[in-house]
Amino acid sequence: MIFSNKQIMKTKGILFSSILTLVVLSSCKKEIKTEASVKTYPNLAKAEWFIGEWGNKSAEGELTERWKKENDSVYLGESYFVVGQNDTVFAEQVRLEETNGKLSYTVTVPGQNQELPVSFEMTSATENQIVFENPQHDYPNKIIYNLVAKDSLIAEISGLKKGKPNTERFVMKKR
Repeated sequence: MIFSNKQIMKTKGILFSSILTLVVLSSCKKEIKTEASVKTYPNLAKAEWFIGEWGNKSAEGELTERWKKENDSVYLGESYFVVGQNDTVFAEQVRLEETNGKLSYTVTVPGQNQELPVSFEMTSATENQIVFENPQHDYPNKIIYNLVAKDSLIAEISGLKKGKPNTERFVMKKR
């Protein structure tokens, strides 16, 4: 079979047009991103200054509170009060966890509340203060952490105690 120059040119033109169309169309395709989205915990990040060991020595004894980062959404805390050399008169475990955008302060105290955890929800937060509340709990029903300086904080618990308003403040220094 013999083709004329005109037929060859027409075939080359069609082939060129097809290739050009494919190049243009493929360059217009949307780029699909394969990056996995990274989940953030902005409310927990507001409590980052909790991390570390805090404490206070007084004539009554020594208060210690320790916080560590368990993972991206959880900080674990423990606090205890020791009288004399080694008589621990109070201890508690705390789990600070952000779930679905809500920050919970969950406390377990041996010998109290049938050793069941009690949760307090964050109700407000600023750069230097975080407030947790649980209106249904007997005492305390409000817990406030105030960062006074980079190396000092005041933890405050309040509510009705034996039917009367009561507030306790715990001044601590970073160790």
